[in-house]
Amino acid sequence: MKVAVTILNWNGKGFLEKFLPSLFNSLQQSKFEADLIIADNASTDGSIESFSTNPKIKWIQLDRNYGFTGGYNRAFEKLDGYNYYVLINSDIEVTDGWLDTLIDFMESHPEASACQPKILSFANKNQFEYAGAAGGFIDKWGFPLCRGRILSCVEEDKGQYDNPQRCFWASGACMVVRSETYRKLGGLEEKFFAHMEEIDFCWRAALAGGEIWCVPQSKVYHVGGGTLPNNSPRKLYLNYRNNLLMLHKNLPEKGKNTKIFLRKCIDGLSAVCYIFQGKLSYFKSVVKAHRDYTKLKAKVKVSSADHLPYGVLPYSIIKKFFTGHKKFSQLQK
Repeated sequence: MKVAVTILNWNGKGFLEKFLPSLFNSLQQSKFEADLIIADNASTDGSIESFSTNPKIKWIQLDRNYGFTGGYNRAFEKLDGYNYYVLINSDIEVTDGWLDTLIDFMESHPEASACQPKILSFANKNQFEYAGAAGGFIDKWGFPLCRGRILSCVEEDKGQYDNPQRCFWASGACMVVRSETYRKLGGLEEKFFAHMEEIDFCWRAALAGGEIWCVPQSKVYHVGGGTLPNNSPRKLYLNYRNNLLMLHKNLPEKGKNTKIFLRKCIDGLSAVCYIFQGKLSYFKSVVKAHRDYTKLKAKVKVSSADHLPYGVLPYSIIKKFFTGHKKFSQLQK
């Protein structure tokens, strides 16, 4: 059983210095044949010079920054003979047995296409981390949420989500995917560049008959915001644009245009709110995202879906949030 544990690096020297040793040691202790691979998106911070001399690390040097999507696609094209690909951020601290737990789950659940561990905050290790927490879902309008995180409200981890859970999406911060599934689906959607790409991938995997899971018996700690901080207008732009592209790609044709129109109206209301908050750069990000979505939607492959897969919640998470439902466990109430 061969596993390619792959970090996509772009000017992440500081994170590599901090977290690479423990990651490497954990792979040395794994019962599986796990290789550590760093794919570098043309970094300029000395990452390559600092770590490429280690013969136990495989390096894939890319000629420019292809983003999260293009970087991983090109890296995995160069890797043959692996049963599983692991996408893991450079700002992740792993724990003992994290990998074996995930691979054991995949081996015993052949219906699973991908899975993630429980993702906690590196800064506050008793709190879930925004990007993934204990497994991702989306609401009726395509807004992502997690067990452990609703919009901006992140829960404390008290073991309330420690059961393995089938979900809608697994976090690209730390995700195991079958190599066969990755190749069959054509990898990540390169038009996204970064953000929302793992949700789109998991949606396509589910439409192809696979399941997505969170396995909380494996846990990692995530710094988050290592490449783009959460308050970045660029990050906001990518999230708004890519969310619309994802809906365009994967929603069933029946009712798709109406749902996307209403989603754009919701986005428009949020853009107006940014103006009243004095966040003009955020307003511009939403406008640009909608404009570029219109330009790009004809360039992405649209699925022939006739149904919504498991994990699409039948209500608005925004409405739930502002009526007091700020924890995942409260949503059904």
